[in-house]
Amino acid sequence: MSNPVFFAPAGSLDGVRPGALFVLEGPEARHAVAVKRLAQGEPLDIVDGVGRRLTGTVTSSGPSRLEVECLTITAEARPDVRLILVQALAKGDRDELAIETATELGIDAVVPWQSERSIVRWKGDRAAKAHSKWQSVVAAAAKQARRAWIPEVRPAVDTSALAAAVEAADLAVILHEDAVRPLRNVLEAWRVRGDGVREVLLIVGPEGGISPREVTRLCDKGAVTALLGTHVLRSSTAGPAAVVLASDVLGRWDTTGR
Repeated sequence: MSNPVFFAPAGSLDGVRPGALFVLEGPEARHAVAVKRLAQGEPLDIVDGVGRRLTGTVTSSGPSRLEVECLTITAEARPDVRLILVQALAKGDRDELAIETATELGIDAVVPWQSERSIVRWKGDRAAKAHSKWQSVVAAAAKQARRAWIPEVRPAVDTSALAAAVEAADLAVILHEDAVRPLRNVLEAWRVRGDGVREVLLIVGPEGGISPREVTRLCDKGAVTALLGTHVLRSSTAGPAAVVLASDVLGRWDTTGR
């Protein structure tokens, strides 16, 4: 069974070495003590959200303080091929469900997209609150999945800004029920064209689908459409399903060579 994971501030694990004592304070320490009831000698992992992981044992604890002896410290590299979920805003928290599940499956970043057919609108104070909520959702999902990296929640975009992102991307795929080529074929053809750090945008529309005008606009900037399967998936399901397939096809889940 994997160790429970707790978050420390980014950068706080820099310089920590095996044998050193690390002090975790604040809400995460309170959760470890009051909810998880970790006691002296019990194992745990502490991650900083940007790839560093401390594995250690509890040496002492207080109401909002946990002292941990570091046994190992590792830096987990990000994958060379990074998956970015562009998720159209959707009603009923379906967009939040999508990014939560995608985070557990290994997404590297998410982008809120205000598409033409999105019923939900991020405006004014609501935009800042909604963006903060997405950050909380992915952080909690990363913790659940024992990840050392917390996916980035990028600024919300409209279709004009998304078109610019598509043009700059290494590959941008619109998941569309009217597409001809299966997503697997698109990814396999692209995979053999190069190496190095690359980003793949996986674009998911709202409940009513992406408008034909948006599809044309994004394809004019270099996006391609792809068919995910034989059934029509909800906006909350399509992104995570694409992450699974892309992770397999692009070798992100292959640990044999690591």
